[in-house]
Amino acid sequence: MKKSTKFNNKDTSFSKILKSRVNEYFKNSAKRTTGGSKMYQKTIILISSAVILYSILVFVTPFWLISIPLCILLGINFAAIGFNIMHDAGHNSLSSNKNVNTLLSYSLNALGGNIYLWKLKHNIAHHTYTNIEGEDHDIEIKFMRIHDSQEPKSHHRYQHVYFPVLYAISYLAWIFFQDYEKYFRRRLGKHSALFNMPNKEKWIFWISKVLHFQLFITIPILVVGWLPALVGLLIAGFACGICLATVFQLAHVVSETEFTASEPGLMEDEWTVHQLSTTANFATRNKVLTWLLGGLNFQVEHHLFPKISHIHYPEINKIVKNVCEEFRVNYIEFASLGQAWKSHTSVIKSMSR
Repeated sequence: MKKSTKFNNKDTSFSKILKSRVNEYFKNSAKRTTGGSKMYQKTIILISSAVILYSILVFVTPFWLISIPLCILLGINFAAIGFNIMHDAGHNSLSSNKNVNTLLSYSLNALGGNIYLWKLKHNIAHHTYTNIEGEDHDIEIKFMRIHDSQEPKSHHRYQHVYFPVLYAISYLAWIFFQDYEKYFRRRLGKHSALFNMPNKEKWIFWISKVLHFQLFITIPILVVGWLPALVGLLIAGFACGICLATVFQLAHVVSETEFTASEPGLMEDEWTVHQLSTTANFATRNKVLTWLLGGLNFQVEHHLFPKISHIHYPEINKIVKNVCEEFRVNYIEFASLGQAWKSHTSVIKSMSR
């Protein structure tokens, strides 16, 4: 059995001070760590807009010059539901009611994914072992090499040309292939440990997959025909995939973040410092982007405090920066989306050589 990487816990003064300051903020402000009414409002807006866009496209079927932009908006809406509703609920930070979090986390299943597999891959593997090769399966991107520990292959020399295509198909590949791959091989990655999926989750897996197929493939084909349905699915899927892939990549795969090869034993840094060295923020002053991305442009704060709703990230951001300055710990943040994108593409180009 493979031994997991361990983090250095000899000196945890940085993390203790940081946690105490954040706890003090919530105590003094008398706020809950969950999203509360703001998240309920977001949930209503995003789910309602998705239902309206779907209904217009399938049952009203406007002219294609109108349908194409609506399909793009639907794909962006799907991504926003994932960033906001599913993500916060999946971390139990949307509501103080666990049943509400559980229910809303299944919004991922409604969009074709599977929340059980996502929690294994994201909450446990990615959040614990961020950017550690062999442990963090989110950095195992097929046909791409994003850090030195990954073996270079001949096709990688062209990845700076074809990577936008991979990002565009990432959502459709996830829901129509990768989920099934994980389900049948019972592994998150090729060499990861086996997992046992409870029978209840197996039933949920198949029922939600069938319902998603009926909702987004069967019904559209019956109503508008197979070609418009296929084109609409691809456009919405590509828009969603580009949003999902871009946000993740800008948060972890930039020239300033670090990657580590998985070797059983002790890491040099404590877990909190490791998160700061492997995670980056971008465009945190852009309120519109912050709203749409569910605060995932505050990726540093999310990785340090995943059980706190993104509603609080702008305030926590100030606390984290102050403590990092006191302890002289590097804090990675890009002022704009464009700067983060430039840094990301430089990594892709350097790893292609």
